Amino acid sequence: MKTGKLDSELLKKIVFEHIEYKSKDVLVRPGIGKDCAIVDYGENVCVLSTDPITGATNEVGRLAVHISCNDIASEGLEPLGIMLAIMVPEGTTESEIDDIMKQAGEEAGKLKVEIIGGHTEITNAVNKTIIVSTAIGKASKERYENRDDVKSGDAVILTKLAGLEGTGIIAYDNEKALLEVLTPEEIHNAKAMLEDVSVIREGVIAGDIGVSSMHDVTEGGILGAIWEICESSKVGATVYFDKIPVAKETLKICKFYDLDYLKLISSGCMIITVSERKKDKLLKALKDEGILATEIGVIQEKAIQLIKDGEILEIEPPESDELYKV
Repeated sequence: MKTGKLDSELLKKIVFEHIEYKSKDVLVRPGIGKDCAIVDYGENVCVLSTDPITGATNEVGRLAVHISCNDIASEGLEPLGIMLAIMVPEGTTESEIDDIMKQAGEEAGKLKVEIIGGHTEITNAVNKTIIVSTAIGKASKERYENRDDVKSGDAVILTKLAGLEGTGIIAYDNEKALLEVLTPEEIHNAKAMLEDVSVIREGVIAGDIGVSSMHDVTEGGILGAIWEICESSKVGATVYFDKIPVAKETLKICKFYDLDYLKLISSGCMIITVSERKKDKLLKALKDEGILATEIGVIQEKAIQLIKDGEILEIEPPESDELYKV
């Protein structure tokens, strides 16, 4: 099997099919494009998500906080707590673990998210640091029940720049090699992209306005996130390649390693679908908050497709992320 998360068909076949018991209190269960579970708590709902950090070597404490908090933000909420399970290989020093927790503590503090538990272990079961992050949020049931459905004609909005997180990870982990094609200033800019991997602000803004769906862009990149939204909502989409914003540093790195930046892990980006009548309000609210937001496509009834250089290309289910090629 390939490195990376399981593809959608395998996920259905060997994971979802073995989940037998169903609780009456669970409102949203595992599914393609569904990053969060939602549990009924009377007047409120509890929103939960879990994710690992496996593709990065540097800045893992920082990334671990954002990866699951971003999932909570995709429900239009601010996360309130996070739990971290940290497994490090034998030979890891005290100062290295201290650095991981310093990063996590600083990032959680910026987001006003409390680290409420977890586990830390030195083990020969791993050969690099692995962190599993679980985030928790809370919302009124009324807000959850009044969400829009994804419909044909909804605009597809992308926040920030394609390949954001992958660019930062590659720059940190391969700085010496990249000096062949990037200037020191461009290396600095690429690394700095990891300072912009939270989508909580845009998630809350979109949640307040009322949109039809949100999906933070993780493994599989922009195209993978769009495919998962369409698969989850049983719709199609047309996306325009020349409308997708990307940094010059990302373009240079992807050319150097022969990567497709539209399939590169991009935490910090959010795909938002929104009705035509709310689109301008959303774009203005994001702009007012200094968040780059670009309309890159439209929801339709059937095909999931990318228009590039006048050619219609099918957007396929996400496979192993481009990051693993590096």
